[in-house]
Amino acid sequence: MVATRSRLYPGTEHLMGWEVGEHGFRIVLDADLTGFVEEVLAADIRAFLADYGLTPEQVATWVCHPGGPKVIEKIVETLGLPAKALDVTWSSLREHGNLSSVSVLHVLQETRGRPGTPAVLMALGPGFSAELLLLHW
Repeated sequence: MVATRSRLYPGTEHLMGWEVGEHGFRIVLDADLTGFVEEVLAADIRAFLADYGLTPEQVATWVCHPGGPKVIEKIVETLGLPAKALDVTWSSLREHGNLSSVSVLHVLQETRGRPGTPAVLMALGPGFSAELLLLHW
């Protein structure tokens, strides 16, 4: 692990979170979440990488579980990633569904990075929050 960055975005509780009621937890995913990913999160990912002299194009491996299909698609599109960059994330979502917090660990377990190359591990969560890790595989 080379570096980490945590972000909690104030005023974004409506984008992603949990409603707790008499029948347990219910996930909240707002339609505006993809716009937020495009406008704010992608810039934060680029800035995080730039602090270490990298661009998204230079990252060989992406370990990501951002929540759902629209968010995954928006991350690939906004960062200009190759279509296959998040194949393990797609596979995990398809085969096991949204595992909530442990999703990113499942994706990490299934990921085979290229030795000697940079990787990014990204987890998104309630509130809206983001955890970014820069790894050297």
